[in-house]
Amino acid sequence: MERILHDLRLSETVTPFGAGAIVDVLGQSLIAPDTSWWDLKFAPEISCDRLLARLGPGVLRQAPAHSGRPSKDTAHLFYWRFPAWRFCERCTKLSQMTARSKGRWINRCDCGGALVPMRYVAICEKGSHIQDIPWFKWAHRGSDADVTEAVRFCRAYKELKFVRSSQHGEGLASLRVVCNGCKRSRPLSTLVSKESLHRDGIRCEGTQPWEDPKPGNVCNHHLIAVQRGATGNYIAERLSALDIPEERPQSAEKADKIRNHTYFEKVVSDNGGPQAEMVAQWIADELGVTAEDVLALAAGGDDSAEAPRLDLKDGEWAAFLKKLEGGRDHSASDFVVDGWKVPTDAVWPSALTSRLVSVGQVHRVREVRAFCGFRRNSADADFIPADLGPNRKRRPVYPAIELFGEGIFLRFDEDRLTEWENLPEVRARAGILIERRNSSQWTHRLDVPEPRFVALHTIAHLLIRRLAFASGYSSASLQERIYAHSDRPDRTAGILIYTAAGDAQGTLGGLVRLGEPDKILPLLLAALSDADVCSNDPVCIESDRQGSSQLNLSACHGCALVSETSCETANRLLDRQLVLGGSNVPGLLDHVLDQVRRGTGA
Repeated sequence: MERILHDLRLSETVTPFGAGAIVDVLGQSLIAPDTSWWDLKFAPEISCDRLLARLGPGVLRQAPAHSGRPSKDTAHLFYWRFPAWRFCERCTKLSQMTARSKGRWINRCDCGGALVPMRYVAICEKGSHIQDIPWFKWAHRGSDADVTEAVRFCRAYKELKFVRSSQHGEGLASLRVVCNGCKRSRPLSTLVSKESLHRDGIRCEGTQPWEDPKPGNVCNHHLIAVQRGATGNYIAERLSALDIPEERPQSAEKADKIRNHTYFEKVVSDNGGPQAEMVAQWIADELGVTAEDVLALAAGGDDSAEAPRLDLKDGEWAAFLKKLEGGRDHSASDFVVDGWKVPTDAVWPSALTSRLVSVGQVHRVREVRAFCGFRRNSADADFIPADLGPNRKRRPVYPAIELFGEGIFLRFDEDRLTEWENLPEVRARAGILIERRNSSQWTHRLDVPEPRFVALHTIAHLLIRRLAFASGYSSASLQERIYAHSDRPDRTAGILIYTAAGDAQGTLGGLVRLGEPDKILPLLLAALSDADVCSNDPVCIESDRQGSSQLNLSACHGCALVSETSCETANRLLDRQLVLGGSNVPGLLDHVLDQVRRGTGA
């Protein structure tokens, strides 16, 4: 078959055109097969132990790439033609085959017209399978009275046409598949109902388009007809990690110090006894911890079986804290961060400096992004891994890319944040989003919108919008990572805003230069001022039902939303009121703008 030559960026092989995704290329519709189709000789391996530890046994590989003009021997990726059914835009003939010229298949009808992929395909409700709609079979099925013997036994396989006729109405009723053999005509309006394909006896084949039929492989889930480019056809799962030296959480180091103390065994042996509290207080005074920590550890309160599962961000948080404490970073690694203490003098409003305690200039950071697999139709459908190879002894291959970049890290004061998020009004406001997240079948993939997460997430968006004016990067080039969890021993409260490029030299420094406190603080104040009044106010600030699945409160395109590729949660879980206050809800950075306008830091 004649090749379709088309260039994709390496990042597009992970998102949005990973395995299982439909790609429109030069007027043709293709689908990307899994990584078992890759020629691994031209797919370099990417190293990131932290990411592989989360993914499980496997190997990260970059897609085959080339430089210069593509040729017959150039490293490339295979794409499968899907859907196979197409219609001629000139004669409206509907078929699965293309014309042949000098022994090669071409995308032309016999009449010379171009072939256009059919708009509808069939996906499995729960099995995440996708397949062509058998149009000839569908056109001759149905419960209409015109399904005669001639229609039922029609064999005019090459006489189908896809026509539009306004005589039958508008919309899908005007689009019809017509058989010139038996004169059967059926509108697409009968295709899109939920049980239509099942009633017509069309069953799921249990495979992906690039897979061979599997004997005995039966999928009992029903098929539904959907538009080829519908968003729900492809729900990809990806994972990214910063390549950093893995640091032990501070709580683990504190527990080790307590266990190694000379008197700890006495607390364990007499736990609950009269001497336990006294000895625990001796250990606490000597190590700078609390007696409650010592007693809890002696009672087995740190049992790892009961502790929350730590994710990739917990290791990153511990690494950032160590870098912030170290001041200037003179290392030559892929993780270089200069730490700064936020000044507490009267120049800056105390409502801000009492909550923002330190800033990190991330001069260099390496990020690895991997594609794990996908689902179709719904978030609770079967998960299809990135590698469907038949050889289970071979380590699965995950498509991945590595990027080098720069950024700004902000750390907030844990005590002030805890005091604020324990206020009843704050918890009630965040509880609106928590309830909606819990009631949706797919939003469990999002972070829990506890008050600190919503507030820091919104601050990150406001700052991205302002940095787009000052850094030289567009807002779509900036990414966020939110560190905001209170359900674990090492609570996190920080924001990383960074940009990364797929080049060994990284980026140009336009963002990291703004990380010094005397530069980032004015930008943060300007971002808060921008968000104080939205062009959609008072509707926006008084709203608690905005965004996809109503998972935003007071946040819209006029004030807080950024490019969806920049956001970890696709522009969800945002609220200006939890940042700036309003409607009797105290904000995390409430009174900051008032102090700026009064010209005082008090």
